[in-house]
Amino acid sequence: MRGMKPTNNPSSVLRLVTGAAGALAVSGLFALPASAQSQGIILEEIKVTAQKREESLQDVPISVATMQGESLNALFSGSEDILALSGRVPGLYAESSNGRSAPRFYLRGLGNIDFDLAASQPVSVVMDEVVMENVVLKGFPLFDVQNIEVIRGPQGTLFGRNTTAGIVKVNTRRPTDELSGYVKGSYGRYATQNFEGAVGGSLIDGELNARVSVLHRSRDNWITNGYTGQKSMGRYKETAGRLQFEWTPTDRLTALLSHQNRSLDGTSSIFRANVFTTGRNDLNQNYDRDVVYYDGGDNNPQAYQSHGTTLNLTWDFDNVTVSSITSYQQADGFSRGDIDGGVVDFTQSVGVPPGITFDPNVNIFGDPALTFPGTINTSSVTQDGADTDQLTQEFRIASNGAERFNWQIGAFYFRSDLVVTTDSFASFGFVSVQDTKIQQENDTWAVFGQGSWDVTDRLNLTAGVRYTDDEKHFQVLQFGQLWLDLGIPTFLAAPISVDDGQLSWEASANFAFTDDASLYARVANGFRAQTIQGRDVAFLETPTVAKPETIDSIEAGIKADMFGGRGRVNFAVFHYEVDDMQLSVIGGATNTNQVINAAAGEATGYELEADFLITDYFLLSIGTSYNDTEIKDPTLGTVPCGSGLCTPLDPVNPAVAGQVLVDGNPFPRAPKTTHNLNMRLHAPVRNNSELYLATDIVWYGDINMPLYEAVEFKTDGHYETGVRLGYKNHDSGWDFALYGRNVTDQDNVLGFVDFSNNTGFVNEPQTYGIEVTWEFGE
Repeated sequence: MRGMKPTNNPSSVLRLVTGAAGALAVSGLFALPASAQSQGIILEEIKVTAQKREESLQDVPISVATMQGESLNALFSGSEDILALSGRVPGLYAESSNGRSAPRFYLRGLGNIDFDLAASQPVSVVMDEVVMENVVLKGFPLFDVQNIEVIRGPQGTLFGRNTTAGIVKVNTRRPTDELSGYVKGSYGRYATQNFEGAVGGSLIDGELNARVSVLHRSRDNWITNGYTGQKSMGRYKETAGRLQFEWTPTDRLTALLSHQNRSLDGTSSIFRANVFTTGRNDLNQNYDRDVVYYDGGDNNPQAYQSHGTTLNLTWDFDNVTVSSITSYQQADGFSRGDIDGGVVDFTQSVGVPPGITFDPNVNIFGDPALTFPGTINTSSVTQDGADTDQLTQEFRIASNGAERFNWQIGAFYFRSDLVVTTDSFASFGFVSVQDTKIQQENDTWAVFGQGSWDVTDRLNLTAGVRYTDDEKHFQVLQFGQLWLDLGIPTFLAAPISVDDGQLSWEASANFAFTDDASLYARVANGFRAQTIQGRDVAFLETPTVAKPETIDSIEAGIKADMFGGRGRVNFAVFHYEVDDMQLSVIGGATNTNQVINAAAGEATGYELEADFLITDYFLLSIGTSYNDTEIKDPTLGTVPCGSGLCTPLDPVNPAVAGQVLVDGNPFPRAPKTTHNLNMRLHAPVRNNSELYLATDIVWYGDINMPLYEAVEFKTDGHYETGVRLGYKNHDSGWDFALYGRNVTDQDNVLGFVDFSNNTGFVNEPQTYGIEVTWEFGE
């Protein structure tokens, strides 16, 4: 396989083998009692569409995890956004510094830490067969969802470029001819509200079905600005809706028309000044979850709107199915933030709150200032907005699965237009007459094919290939007025165009060595298209360009049903290497936002998922992952934090003053381990009802947040727990529950800002409340 080399890290291989041995022993550790094995209730079969056709999860030769039903819905009882998916399946991590928009996903350690609204990501979000390319589109709220598939490893053959890490695939509920739906409402701490509902059924018997779904999520302000004394941050109001019509004029043609909208207004991410003490990585006395001190940022407002329309046509012929998926998606809005996270007072007359560290005489741009909490070297307030739209078209012809050889071929087209607006003067106290605007346009086309051959009743071979052509164009539409007044260097305004063509491929084998267990192996190649990062133009820096990264991946695994259908264990090991790995240089003493290429990156690890129906009344699900990631480039350097802010652990770069070398570092924001556990206990009561208790726990191991390594910006042992206690009547469809999210009120650091001071931002607070649900039909 092109570019693949054996790992040269014996210790990581030893840990991998040890972990694999332990994982394969799980079935022995969780052996079910004979009485439980004899019961009639079994685990539900899980269907997935990871290969763009419906198959049993246990038959797919790819590492796939799913979330669905009650355990998925419970994650959003406290009005959480899409980041609630983080850690809920092994190897998946998510965070954001843009509030409830622009999430960043990581799979098997591979992701992108860039906060910019033009950043490309190696984890793709696909919703109802449509790729949500821009980070703003990825944040569309989850409601009325059938299931979510997390497909690990390169998926370039069927899903295209920018899937080098994998896919988060969201499948919403489609219309049916049966009247069905639900209504759900919850109310909790901070006046947190989550109301959603859906209803669907037949409009014309046998011909036209419809479904409408709605959502409202909100929370009151709960964070006090200690500088003004007002409780003025933390609020949000989010509404969304989806309308679907499914028309079947003949028994061969199905047309599904879907339209969805979203409106978000609230608070963006909350940055907290100097919450790390130099030499330590725990939160210090300056941290108070409920209080910040802001003299800028206008309380960090955020507002976004988005809408999208998709037409999915399917023609079913005798031997083949022809599909066409046409979609248009659009979003626009902004986020503003006090990035330094504190107060910079040039009058030096503001009273400092008790217990808060401060510096009475900081020199900022030649003027003395009083700053708190702690020393703030640069006042920083920024606002970024995005206006993006995309058009996608896919045509696909697939065999109908009646023969030993099944195939599919297709073509794909993508076009997007993105305008990013940056207010680069707020930090200096100016009201900008004209902000900086940049535009990025992206055109992509691809052709692909995949074939799957049942060699015997137990052995299946699959192979696929895709060719992709990708073009990007960048230009500066306008500069901020202050820069124009000062005179802009003309080279900053030069447009940039890059293009590339790449071949992606895959091959896999699946062998069912018993009726209930199979072994599989898969090799795959994919790529992330070239990237242009132009945000620094707003700060008089030149744009940067990274060439495409390519990935070669190999994985092998076992999928087994056991104990008469009351147990399921899926285990996979993997190794991948990324050539010309795209990395983002964010912040540091020079406060830059650049994209670069490392020579290579590699990772080795495993994932384990297991479900056990211990008794008819006790379901246990566990998951664990291990990711040993490493940047491979002996000359690659970056500028670490501002002077004296942190404690870099990397060697000094002898070739470039002020830089450290990052060769051998783990990938940024890549949890070395993740663990998740779900338990559900229930007790039957009269009238076909039950009392139940459900809990979910997620735990993260070592995470190195920046590109460089520093004592202050490492996390370890973070966890969150959710719980749900309820009564459910299966005949009437009513469910009454008490819920809690982040029950132990853990303060988990999600990110940092390192150019002005040791700023941090954290996870969502503890919430609890009551939820009532009524389901009807189906």
